[in-house]
Amino acid sequence: MKATFGEYIKQLRTNNGLTLTQLAFQLDLDSANLSKIENGKREFDEKRLEKLANAFNLDIDQLKIEYFGDQFAKKMYAYNCPTETLMVAEEKVNYLKNINTKQGEINFDNEK
Repeated sequence: MKATFGEYIKQLRTNNGLTLTQLAFQLDLDSANLSKIENGKREFDEKRLEKLANAFNLDIDQLKIEYFGDQFAKKMYAYNCPTETLMVAEEKVNYLKNINTKQGEINFDNEK
């Protein structure tokens, strides 16, 4: 997706024939705030991702990819980061996953 997350929401909404008011109600927002989100003047609250997924019957993991990809892109753009930053971030995620997996393992004295 080449659009911002707000534009993505607007596209979903219009493709599904919903008004701002109808979608805002499903997301527990007022229509003015949803309009600001769609126009890039306000950030979407990640706590509402599940509601957005339910509103459009979307896979939550795909929605997270869209949302967090947008967040990462905005930060990288704001700080003029090179694209290699994404590779470093991926390495760090894998490292954190590995640490958490190892911490969850239980070793008994009689096991080697």
